[in-house]
Amino acid sequence: MMYNLLIQMPVPKDIPLPLPMPEWILVVILIFSFLLHILFINLMMGGSILTFWYELKGIKEKKYDTFALEIAKTVTVNKSLAVVLGVAPLLSINVLYTIYFYSANALTGNMWISIVPWVAAAFLIVYLHKYTWDKLSSNKALHLSILAIGVLSFLLIPFIFLTNINLMLFPEEWGNVKGFTEALTLPNVFPRYFHFITASLAITGLFLAVYFGRKGFRNEGVVNEIGKPVIVRNMLNIVFAATLLQFIIGPLLFITLPGKGVSWGLFWVILAGVAVAVFILIILWKYLGQAEFITGKIVNKLIIAFTVLFICMGTGRHIYRENALKTHKQMMAERTKMHWEMVAKAHEGLLIPEEIKAELSPGEQLFQNNCAVCHAATTRLVGPSMAEASQIYQNDIEGLKSWIKKPGRKRMDYPAMTGFPQLSNEQLNDIATFVVNKEWGN
Repeated sequence: MMYNLLIQMPVPKDIPLPLPMPEWILVVILIFSFLLHILFINLMMGGSILTFWYELKGIKEKKYDTFALEIAKTVTVNKSLAVVLGVAPLLSINVLYTIYFYSANALTGNMWISIVPWVAAAFLIVYLHKYTWDKLSSNKALHLSILAIGVLSFLLIPFIFLTNINLMLFPEEWGNVKGFTEALTLPNVFPRYFHFITASLAITGLFLAVYFGRKGFRNEGVVNEIGKPVIVRNMLNIVFAATLLQFIIGPLLFITLPGKGVSWGLFWVILAGVAVAVFILIILWKYLGQAEFITGKIVNKLIIAFTVLFICMGTGRHIYRENALKTHKQMMAERTKMHWEMVAKAHEGLLIPEEIKAELSPGEQLFQNNCAVCHAATTRLVGPSMAEASQIYQNDIEGLKSWIKKPGRKRMDYPAMTGFPQLSNEQLNDIATFVVNKEWGN
């Protein structure tokens, strides 16, 4: 079975570098830092959407225009925090899933690279929107158009990112995916994206309920004009609607998950998340129907419940990723083992024990330390055989020295050679002379 899978999907060799710290620590860092990062991404996304809605509503009712400005002020702050907090999970996923992450990056190509200019443009647009609020107060159509471009950019960036991350989970499809469009056809892309959008609105609604409902809010004019109870109730209505919508999108998300990543552990984590979501809806349903002001105790319950729900989501995502990639990781470990067995076999009679190296010439010692891992005597290894190389540079030691110091790529069926700029001219001369003059069995 393993052999059949090996033929059907690309299975690269693993990178022969140890992790910088125990894997479980990196996993904890990944989950924790990702949850912090996605929290502020949610607030940035949901805040920009609600800013647009209330500014549009403010065309007829001025008080909502002022309210929209207050929300817009939170968007730029949350955006900055989202960027800073995105460094740790990005580095962690690079270390833990290097082959998978970079393979997905390469396959989605230009669209993945476009995230960088999109992010820069989106940030500049939301700043432009915030700081032209008064100047463009008489031209709301233009001002809203600026924000609409920013919101669409914010919507596009996570769509590209989610598509790329989703592609990581399908190494069996890497041979069929020729770009971003093909990656969109993989299961789970759109349900996962819609789940993200509704979650953003739910998280943002709760945040704004706390933000505007706290005691001593700095802009009493906004609070008094609309009314603090009205603001809090409206925000919690958004939380209720978005959470309720998750009970439609959530099952669709689960159904479209390929079975290879589903396990009982994942099922119980999802079930715990569903129970917490039901608890949230019960609280909101009970208190939103009452006339009195919603107390801080209720909001605290919601904050705790959403924190637990957030942890369930992050843990479930990691469990599914590990389950989905388990078989491919095993195959990659076997491929890596086979590769190093081939390396050892190719080096039989060429690699020399350390105690004997001291008796070798300087050129041969340098060759053993720097070149022998990729070049065998008469057979192709990572690079061509030394028998072939010595013939090519038989009368051109200076050319071989230049190549060793700063190589390129001459043949498409070989990987590019790593350069050795750290070697002195004398060392390069010793290696080149050894390679050219030795009898390699040709």
